[in-house]
Amino acid sequence: MSDPQGRCRLVLVAPEIADPALLARSIEDALKGGDVASVIVPQYGLDDRAFQDCAEAVVPIVQAAGAAALICGDTRVAGRSKADGIHIEGGGAPALAEAMERFSPKSIVGVGGAKTKHAALEFGELRPDYVFFGRHDGDIKPEAHSRNLELAEWWAPTIEVPCIVMGGTDPLSALAIAATGAEFAALRMAVFGEEGAAARVVSEVNAVLDREAPRFDM
Repeated sequence: MSDPQGRCRLVLVAPEIADPALLARSIEDALKGGDVASVIVPQYGLDDRAFQDCAEAVVPIVQAAGAAALICGDTRVAGRSKADGIHIEGGGAPALAEAMERFSPKSIVGVGGAKTKHAALEFGELRPDYVFFGRHDGDIKPEAHSRNLELAEWWAPTIEVPCIVMGGTDPLSALAIAATGAEFAALRMAVFGEEGAAARVVSEVNAVLDREAPRFDM
């Protein structure tokens, strides 16, 4: 059985599926594969009503599996769907500060979009629950983007705020993320790209992380 304690854990980014039932089934299948810390649900190109429907279908499934459901961007959708938190993407430090004031510590508040050390530190000063390095749809190559790995390698040993790093289309890109000291590795198409493979991939990634990921000092 997988033991995620004390090592990098998996975060899933929901795939771009407009049908709420199909999206929910895809995520439910993935969660059967083992430990997942959280699932981030982006809006992609959906209108607000369609995004609401997707969130309401997905959130209870994620929570039933023991993971945190995080809605990207829309605080109203997050509230109505009873999600565990909000992922801020865009708007910089002012948008994060507003979200922190409104929702923290009652809800998880994380932030993405930091492309430089300076931007990351601006976020870190506001003490979000996590900083996300990379774009949630940035998995366009097998490996994680080198800039994001470099940011994580700099951030993880010195900053108390946890970080999530976006991986690539290869599930084993999670291991390179773990090697930076990052607390979380995010996967999207690596898990959801092949129909029917999500649970197997999640299980295999957890097994690899159990065997090979460095352990944190507890």
